[in-house]
Amino acid sequence: MIRHSIDRESPDRLYTITGGRSRVDTDVLDLVTLVIAECDPTPAMQSEHAAILRFCRTPRAVVEIAAHLRLPISVTRILLCDLLDAGRIVARLPAASASRRTHDVPYAHPDLLKEVLVGLRRL
Repeated sequence: MIRHSIDRESPDRLYTITGGRSRVDTDVLDLVTLVIAECDPTPAMQSEHAAILRFCRTPRAVVEIAAHLRLPISVTRILLCDLLDAGRIVARLPAASASRRTHDVPYAHPDLLKEVLVGLRRL
């Protein structure tokens, strides 16, 4: 996996994008939460917020948005929370993920995840 742009990203730029915040106060947005834009971007909007709204015209997972923006997940979650608080996006858990949370069933066994990773590396 190539991570050039994220690893070399300026900490000053990330600090500016997030307004100095390093984490969000809510657990609403996990990696597979689907995000859908509720409106179009406005001219005065922060460029990253506008990019998210354009990209999320169809449902997108948080991890997809982070990859598209080439930003760390933590920064992307902060930006998404800004838009969620402003009512500009809607966040929904995928059906399978939502049912797991209500029954407190773990996502996957770590050994299974390791086997999948080994298989992917062999490709």
